[in-house]
Parts: sequence; structure tokens; C-alpha cells
Amino acid sequence: MRCPFCQHDDSRVLDSRVCEDGLAIRRRRQCPVCERRFTTIERMQMTVRKRNGSEEPFNRDKVVAGVRKACKGRPVSDSDLALLGQRVEDSLRAAGMAEIPTDQVGLAILGPLRELDPIAYLRFASVYRNYDTIDDFAVEIDKLRTDLKSPPSRRPRTRDRARTHRTSPSSESGAAVHPRHDPGPCLPSTQRKNVTFLTEQLNTITWTRPKDSHD
Repeated sequence: MRCPFCQHDDSRVLDSRVCEDGLAIRRRRQCPVCERRFTTIERMQMTVRKRNGSEEPFNRDKVVAGVRKACKGRPVSDSDLALLGQRVEDSLRAAGMAEIPTDQVGLAILGPLRELDPIAYLRFASVYRNYDTIDDFAVEIDKLRTDLKSPPSRRPRTRDRARTHRTSPSSESGAAVHPRHDPGPCLPSTQRKNVTFLTEQLNTITWTRPKDSHD
């Protein structure tokens, strides 16, 4: 490695350490002529093959710059973009390919960007996938609505369910539901399951107040 200070053609390694989660090696070097020290970082080089056949080294900053345009005006911070760039690079390196088609880079961006911000994802996907009509956007929006549906609400606790099912006999509907009983922790597990099953069946039974003969 050439010395960046005196341009001597050789240098010796003083220390080597793994960095960037094992994706790079940091080496501390010293020039034997001027004795000045400097640091180098070695990474496995990934090459991106463009559609026109040309090649260039993979650049995470270029990925972040492209996504930043799609995130303009959106609540996305620089740290979010840096993390997205790291996830994209990690996924590409995990594929184990030294030469990556540019389409593969775009696919690696879509997933993390979709999780980060759906609006920015639509902007990026519209360019990457060459949306031509409004129908293309409508189809993608329908997919997002399906995938981003909120999870089902949490089931209420036993006490809340008992309070919900308990109805006064003098209610307007004239119906009262049998309250649910807690089988209690003192019963064996088999008996608890049987009692729980029976009480659930009782909860489905509705006792209706008989009509008054004067009605």
C-alpha cells in the first residue's frame, strides 16, 4: 500500500481489526520512510452491472441518494436512510454474488423502503417499475392496503368479557346472558379445560324474560 504522505510504494501493517459487522477489515499501517501512520479499510468489492452492459463498484451512498429523492417531504430521517442503505448492502452481500445486476439492487431497496414509508415506496416503485397509467398505481395501492391492514384487536381479558356479557334482566332487550365463571387455578389442568369448555357453552345461552300476561 502506497504511503499517502510521501508516496513511498510500501508500508507495513501494525494492526488489523474486523469492522462493519464483519464486512470489512480495518488496518493500521506505517510508512518505513516517513514513519507516518494511516488507516485503510478493506472490503469485498461488489460490482453492479448496468442495463447498458457497463459496470461500476457498488456504492451505498448512491443507494441512499436515490431513496432520499423518493422520501422528499416525508417524515424520514437521515438515520433511517443510513439504516436502509445498510440493510440493502447486507442483503446483497448475503446473496454471495460478486457481480450484481442493477435490477437486483432495485429489488433489494423496495422491501426496506416499503416498511419505512409507503408513500416513498410508491414514488420509488413508480420509477423503478415504469408505471405508465393510474391503474398501475391503483393496483400497487390495493396491495399496500391488503398488506398494511392493522392486526386483529386483542381479545379482552376474562374479567372484561364477563362484564360485557353480564346484562341486567330489566334491560330494554329483556335478555340476560349467563356470566362466565373462572374455573380457578386450584383445579387440575384437565378439569380446568372441561370447566372452561362448559362455561363457554353457557355463555352462548340467553335467558329471555317471559312476557307479562298483561302485555
